[in-house]
Amino acid sequence: MNQRDTPAIRIENLGKTYAGGKRALDGVSLEVKQGEFFGLLGPNGAGKSTLINILAGLVGKSEGKVDIWGFDIDQHPRNAKLSIGIVPQEILFDPFFTPREALEIQAGLYGVPPGERRSDELLGAMGLTDKAHAYSRTLSGGMKRRLLVAKAMVHSPPILVLDEPTAGVDIELRQQLWAYVKELHASGVTVILTTHYLEEAEQLCERIAIINHGKVVANEPTKTLLSRAQEKNVVVTVDRDLSEVPANICFEKVVLEGERSLAITYQKDKVNAGEVLAALQRDGLGIVDVVTREPDLEDVFLSLVRRQ
Repeated sequence: MNQRDTPAIRIENLGKTYAGGKRALDGVSLEVKQGEFFGLLGPNGAGKSTLINILAGLVGKSEGKVDIWGFDIDQHPRNAKLSIGIVPQEILFDPFFTPREALEIQAGLYGVPPGERRSDELLGAMGLTDKAHAYSRTLSGGMKRRLLVAKAMVHSPPILVLDEPTAGVDIELRQQLWAYVKELHASGVTVILTTHYLEEAEQLCERIAIINHGKVVANEPTKTLLSRAQEKNVVVTVDRDLSEVPANICFEKVVLEGERSLAITYQKDKVNAGEVLAALQRDGLGIVDVVTREPDLEDVFLSLVRRQ
């Protein structure tokens, strides 16, 4: 296998048991291809942060094997750490350094020679040029988060991990952040994203893994994952006012939206839209209009997590 065929990250049977017996990760195996935009999703406490902390070298694993850019994290920890940049979920920074000083110190820690440092370029990309010499403690929450992204990129790693990067960031700053991350991805950087904003993952990620109770419950291309959603929704407008919702065994849920509109949820593996409409007609209701809503990632996510 040549270097280009080597996965950016390969995880095999990864397990982590904390003192006290809490099992945070249980036999996790997955690969992230070079250049991929990969989503790692799961409810709170699912094990995502533990997995990321193991990749960052902050938490030791109990068992299994992890390679970062072809380097085993146990045998080649330095090379593994040089290959990855982590943007943590928590906003951690030294309030007495300016953003530029913070980037220069971070670059020095990674051994980047002064002539090869990109501090000003990164500050510009993050929209922080005018704050380069301000104390970091004076930055807004969104600016601090963007500074963390810049710090993760000082050593130009081929892999960037973003752990809830837009939490607490307003829409404008979120768009600016994603514009930069998309540029990085287009240049060949492998991006791994965890987020609670499922629409972000749906729009950005080529492949998504869902983790729950320390186990991988899905790991598929985003389009394939979306096709797994079994819940479908239709809004049906009927020809007369309704005082109560009709009941039928093929309806999962029915909600009256206005005097003549019914929002109906059904399981597409059990019934189809034609049967839903026929059930309404058998109740003497005429169909005036039908609007369908395609399932989204949130539907799939909730379905998989509930099922487990």
